Amino acid sequence: MKAQMFLTTAASCSLFMASCGNSNTPGSAATADSVVVTPLGPVTLASVSPSPEFPDASLTMGTVKAEKAGNDSAKVTFNFNVKNYELKMQTTDNANKLCNNSDKGQHIHFILDNTPYKALYEPTNDVVLANGTEHYLVAFLSRSYHESVKSKGAALVYHFEIDKKGNLKKLEDPKTPMITYSRPKGDYLGKDTANILLDFYTWNCTLAPDGYKVKADITNEDRSTQQLTVTIDKWEPHFIKNLGTGKCKVTLSLIDKDGKQVEGPETTASREFNLKAQ
Repeated sequence: MKAQMFLTTAASCSLFMASCGNSNTPGSAATADSVVVTPLGPVTLASVSPSPEFPDASLTMGTVKAEKAGNDSAKVTFNFNVKNYELKMQTTDNANKLCNNSDKGQHIHFILDNTPYKALYEPTNDVVLANGTEHYLVAFLSRSYHESVKSKGAALVYHFEIDKKGNLKKLEDPKTPMITYSRPKGDYLGKDTANILLDFYTWNCTLAPDGYKVKADITNEDRSTQQLTVTIDKWEPHFIKNLGTGKCKVTLSLIDKDGKQVEGPETTASREFNLKAQ
């Protein structure tokens, strides 16, 4: 990983936790044991250990069907073809990753219009969409701990519209560079807050020191003086460390070699997620 990090830092807050034990026996002295918690350091990105590769894994679109769901909407059913990859199986190194892992196993990330993904453990999904709307669907295979499979053929983009009558029309595949947000997402509890997976999918571009890059802005409302802005020039997953607990946010933006925001559909996205001690 080669990443340029720019940190806005302030003095770390010292945290402590005290627990007291009181005896009900008359005349006995109360006892108190203090547990000192090590202050968090700056928010950083760390490399993720190499994951099992799936070079022959394949995800393709099968049948797509739209049917009337109301006076102004359609129900669209997507069926996927999965080859050389086993859904609902635990990825072999899941216990060693020390991050959030799905007990339901490997799955498909179904991401419509760069909104939070739905995990598919069966290769089908349906959504209800308004008539007269255009959409970008990105889907890719995911390991059980939510890290995307980045080998060729493990992902697809499906550009389509629902016309005013509720009919589905396949549109031209996008030609411009795109980035799709995957993780972090949702709620993280206890030990899962230590290593927060940062992962995304790029399309029609290659990240490089002298080419396209991804700018990640990472914040925690409860640590407003401690923020991280990092520029990533290699397509690989990372762990966000030292975020602490609280309401957090990540914004990913695709930028060109001059550091300018790339124009076009699906070039930036944000997510809020929660880190909790229990």
